[in-house]
Amino acid sequence: MTILFLLIPLGLVLVGGALWAFFWAVGDGQFDDLETPGWAILGEEPAPAGKATAAKPPAARPGAREEA
Repeated sequence: MTILFLLIPLGLVLVGGALWAFFWAVGDGQFDDLETPGWAILGEEPAPAGKATAAKPPAARPGAREEA
């Protein structure tokens, strides 16, 4: 029975922390757009800039002979 003197305040602190975290996330804009991230995964990703689309042959090592 005495454990309730520990568990009830601990439970209230945990609920208070969860409520604080929820209201902080709402105020920070975490729930502003819930649909776009889900649809973004279905779209095609553009090729990264600076990457060649065609495969290049490996660069020759310095001092290596070229075979004809």
